[in-house]
Amino acid sequence: MKTAARRRLATLIAIAVVAVVVAGCGSSETASTTKQPVSIALDWTPNTNHIGIFAAQQLGYYKDAGLNVKVLPYANTAPETLVARGKADFGVGNQAGIAYARASGQDVLQVMANIAKTQYAIGVRADDKAIQSPKDLDGKTYAGFGTPDEGPELEYVIKDDGGSGKFKTVTLNTTAYEAVYNGKADFTIAVTTWEGIQARLLGKPMRFFEFTNYGFPTQYSSVIESSDKYLGANSETAKQFLAATQKGYEYAQSNPVEAAKLLVAANPQTIKDAKLARESALLLANDGYYKGSGGKIGPVDAAIWKNYGSFLYSSKLLTGADGKPLASEPDWSKYFTNAYLPGS
Repeated sequence: MKTAARRRLATLIAIAVVAVVVAGCGSSETASTTKQPVSIALDWTPNTNHIGIFAAQQLGYYKDAGLNVKVLPYANTAPETLVARGKADFGVGNQAGIAYARASGQDVLQVMANIAKTQYAIGVRADDKAIQSPKDLDGKTYAGFGTPDEGPELEYVIKDDGGSGKFKTVTLNTTAYEAVYNGKADFTIAVTTWEGIQARLLGKPMRFFEFTNYGFPTQYSSVIESSDKYLGANSETAKQFLAATQKGYEYAQSNPVEAAKLLVAANPQTIKDAKLARESALLLANDGYYKGSGGKIGPVDAAIWKNYGSFLYSSKLLTGADGKPLASEPDWSKYFTNAYLPGS
């Protein structure tokens, strides 16, 4: 989902609904004064991007590691900000969110790739015969989210397909599939592994153009993040947490249906559609979303940071603490670390 500034889906969820998550997700582990407390802030209401976290919690992986993990529900503050301010030890975010935050001086970096394959795609109505490829989006209306990278990313893909990259934009105030089905827009950016399935189950199927099929660099659409300050002071706890979390995502890879059941059971008030969770979990497991180029779940790929980060920088989307575009490209190796993952 992307960060609160870029959140594709979080803008659609009422905070009153989200507030019930804490009770649901904390029930599986008994609080203990002998266990090390760890907090992780979500970037949206619980969904399959978080499946490994809840699997680790429900199956006792955190408890076995000597941890008492508290999952913080999404609110109005981006997880990157909560992590940087020390209000959360870890967060679920995305690469763009970390890039924006760290460039501006916030202490946040990626510590695990829980999802290795980009989930974002350009979505249109499945029955829209006027749009057969991205170049057909010229002159059409885009339902956007008001974040700075959307326009340049879409322009890149449309131009790569032979178009001019010029389109109109309206701000999205509904779900992605509803925006294109109610006639307010011709296309949007959606999360294929959740919104795409949800739209189909509701009888409003979408057709997608994946960014990477048009020369656009892969980006991490879901990450686990922390801060240099926390990691420096709690290195062993961080290693234990990430090892248990990795184990949770490995379970989701091998047992997607059971992992989906655990996700739903942990969040009965926020996940009402068990079929959506199950189909999403199966898609993630069967279509190569978890494992990176090295065949493992978790390690961060430096090339993904270099390539996508360079796009953000060259597009002048990254600003420093003074609000001005960065004068030089960042050292992307400072934006992530694999040092706290098992085997590192």
